Amino acid sequence: MSDAAVTADLETYLSERVRSTPPSGIRRFFEIAATMDDVISLGIGEPDFVTPQPAVQAGIDALNDGQTSYTANAGRADLRTAISEELSSRYGVSYDAEDEILSTVGVSEAMQLTMLSVLDPGDEILIPEPCFVSYAPTARFAEANVVHVPTSVENNFQVTAETLESYITPNTKALFLGYPNNPTGAVLRRDTLEDIAALVQEHDLLVISDEIYDRLVYGEAHERGHVCVPSIDGLRERTILLGGFSKGYAMTGWRIGYACAPAPILRGLYKVHQYMIMSAPTVSQIAAHTAITECQDEVETMRQAYDERRRVLVDGLNEAGLPTFEPEGAFYCFPDIRSTGLTSEEFVQQLLEEEHVACVPGDAFGPSGAGYVRCSYATGLDDVKEAVRRIQRFAAKHQNG
Repeated sequence: MSDAAVTADLETYLSERVRSTPPSGIRRFFEIAATMDDVISLGIGEPDFVTPQPAVQAGIDALNDGQTSYTANAGRADLRTAISEELSSRYGVSYDAEDEILSTVGVSEAMQLTMLSVLDPGDEILIPEPCFVSYAPTARFAEANVVHVPTSVENNFQVTAETLESYITPNTKALFLGYPNNPTGAVLRRDTLEDIAALVQEHDLLVISDEIYDRLVYGEAHERGHVCVPSIDGLRERTILLGGFSKGYAMTGWRIGYACAPAPILRGLYKVHQYMIMSAPTVSQIAAHTAITECQDEVETMRQAYDERRRVLVDGLNEAGLPTFEPEGAFYCFPDIRSTGLTSEEFVQQLLEEEHVACVPGDAFGPSGAGYVRCSYATGLDDVKEAVRRIQRFAAKHQNG
């Protein structure tokens, strides 16, 4: 038997849930871009800033002090206390640091723990889309049935209670919300959330809320303030809140996040976490504690820089004839590219080949993303300006097919 045949045969040992899950729709274009020169990437969702220096120094000091052992399974008490105090002061949401907060290896672990802890095979989970590419696969790994709920620019990419209700069945157990949204930059308004809260209570649903971009909101959304889902009447006892340090604090590589939930639910997450992970990285917990207690000025400086880039990119895309929804959160915009006559994938492929600008097809984030592309402004202002010039040149060539 040939090596290729043996390799193919070995794949049959993989579980069906893994074999049926496609690879991330984000990565392929990054791999192509890596082989090219002079590429400006508007693709990756990672801050171009380095972690604030006080947090870095805290991590260095921890290593030099020999703090390299496991922590308690739930994480260091000082970090969980700091998270509790921050959520209370910023959003008026109260969580007990001892029983209702768990430190995790990024939001990615928190999300997988949640899916495994609350979903049984055959349960349905509603996931509005376009959405981050990991949401549906993590639910499927728990053998749940994913029900995609479309959103559109006409509703500012907000999911509404009216739309959600039409997708609820007797098997629906949970609703997943990811706002501020990746890839659209949309935020949920308080009145929208209040309508959703009434629906959730009526149908006895859980809510899983990924709020990793809570610190990165702009314009009127910044003036109003981010609306934390469990702060809405009736949702605190039904919500598992996921958050972390990767985006707002530029700590992607530290891999540190958290989950907050009522104690009976958190005990379920804790049980899976014990067997899966043991504890989040010790040095990362120490650095995160310093970040949350000492680095708020640095967070605001980064937010303002993103806001400036946001304005340049959105205005430039609109001037290019690519109608662009006004993003109010995260660090992405979502231009409509249908006037070029290209599909999302064709647009991204040809833009990369012709102008050396990398972005991501909108339909990588769900069917509602067809005809759009995601552009990240988590890159330097000069690069954003140059990318705009290149995109405008590209669009002028391809406008109207």
